[in-house]
Amino acid sequence: MSNNSAKQTFITVSLLLLALLVSACSSNSGSSAGSGDGAKTNAANTAAGTNADAGNQPKAWKEVHIGYQKYGTVNILKSQGTLDKRLEQEGYKVTWTEFPGGPQLLEALNVGSIDIGHTGEAPPIFAQAAGADLVYLAHEAPSPTSEGILVPKDSPVKSLADLKGKKVVLNKGSNVHYLLVKALEKAGLSYGDITTVFLPPGDARVAFEKGDVDAWVIWDPFLAAAQTATGAKLLADGKELVANQEFYLASRSFASANKPIVEAFLGELTKVDDWAAANQQEVAKQLSPQLGIDIPSLELAAGRRPYGVVAIDDAVIEAQQRIADTFFDLKLIPKAIQVKDAQLK
Repeated sequence: MSNNSAKQTFITVSLLLLALLVSACSSNSGSSAGSGDGAKTNAANTAAGTNADAGNQPKAWKEVHIGYQKYGTVNILKSQGTLDKRLEQEGYKVTWTEFPGGPQLLEALNVGSIDIGHTGEAPPIFAQAAGADLVYLAHEAPSPTSEGILVPKDSPVKSLADLKGKKVVLNKGSNVHYLLVKALEKAGLSYGDITTVFLPPGDARVAFEKGDVDAWVIWDPFLAAAQTATGAKLLADGKELVANQEFYLASRSFASANKPIVEAFLGELTKVDDWAAANQQEVAKQLSPQLGIDIPSLELAAGRRPYGVVAIDDAVIEAQQRIADTFFDLKLIPKAIQVKDAQLK
């Protein structure tokens, strides 16, 4: 065979092989949507977060972000999962986030990190004064014995009057902030007669046990846990001083646009409260692993609080207004507020 013939044969064979290769690639590409690696990719995407209904059509999930603290009816609601199941049927997913106290929770509400949460009396006042656009949804019945002022078991402090000149630790802007103000007032002391140290509950307990502070103003279940674990003395609780009401709150935008979700939330809370009132030992057992607090402490806490979701009325708003006015007079909040502006219309 001549050189020219050999070259011509080589070129012809090369072109034929190239055509076959292109055809094969085209065939694989066309079949990938239904099988092979393409099908695995689709399946992975589905497993990663696309929920398919009966017709294999993508189902869009909406999220409801709920903030909670270490104790309260919301903890039981989370533990039992009834709200999650109810909202799942409507295409909603509930995301739960724990906070060390009410002020931190409402800060998250203000920036849109959560939609709904629960706190004591003082945090919504501080938040409203800071410009948070929140609304009151409902509240629990008063629980004055669920917060108190503790001193170490061997403390020389025997009465509220003995707090003069002492260091008192508390979570700034929490429900116990108002308890401290009213307790000092009862003892004939002013807010300036003590030195306040502001720490969240975990850090406050460390400071309390190390002797860095003289007294600790705290709420359940931290109050009960400190009593059972350290033998701390209860200098005073909230009886005849404060109501200590727990409030359920939401951002105004969320509450206005999601009334069925708010109704579902309050409805499931009511059911849980009814159950908890009749099963306080079970409440303690159920919450102990979730909260990391021993059962005896939780039984103590559960036994000194009432249960029941109550609608917001004028009397509650007026009580909150008195707290707000007190805080403004003490310059604890930067401006006067009207609590009624935070009522849900």
